[in-house]
Amino acid sequence: MKHQGLGVKIAVNDEGEAYGMIQYVPIEFSTVKGEDLYFVDCIWVHGYKEGVGNLQKTGTGIALLKAAEEDVQSRGAKGLVVWGLAIPFWMKASWYKKVDKNGIAVLLWKPFAEDAKSPKCYKEVKRPQAKANPNKVTVFVFYHSKCQVPVIALERVKRAVATFGDQVLFFKESIFFINILFSSDIF
Repeated sequence: MKHQGLGVKIAVNDEGEAYGMIQYVPIEFSTVKGEDLYFVDCIWVHGYKEGVGNLQKTGTGIALLKAAEEDVQSRGAKGLVVWGLAIPFWMKASWYKKVDKNGIAVLLWKPFAEDAKSPKCYKEVKRPQAKANPNKVTVFVFYHSKCQVPVIALERVKRAVATFGDQVLFFKESIFFINILFSSDIF
């Protein structure tokens, strides 16, 4: 998608090992509505002792966001949009303005121009219906593979569901972003 505006910045240490990355696209290729904006598809900073070590909370994420902001501004964008979660340990991004919410997902943005228009979430139009089986839990997973976080979440859900055997009906569908919906008559 480079020819369509994809931007990527990678943080690399002195040994040439990647330890952080940010990926962003024009908003029309994202999961939210807006115009003249860019959307962060994925931001990642290595957080494990193995490999290059835990480099979270070292300013890498802030540096990656700043590099992306500078890049999209040079491309003429009027702002940068990111998803956050309404839970305390995930991408607080307090310098971004909260503009919309979809469940626990919070849409954040940083406008660069006075005439920038606020982005909006696409709202749920139709919720998948559980199979008519009152004795089983139905799990629907909608995910995308542009970022490792939804793929990791999908794998965790698959493992958790597998522990319940045939008590759970499991459905997955690849889309642009992840929503995990649980529905059942027994809960």
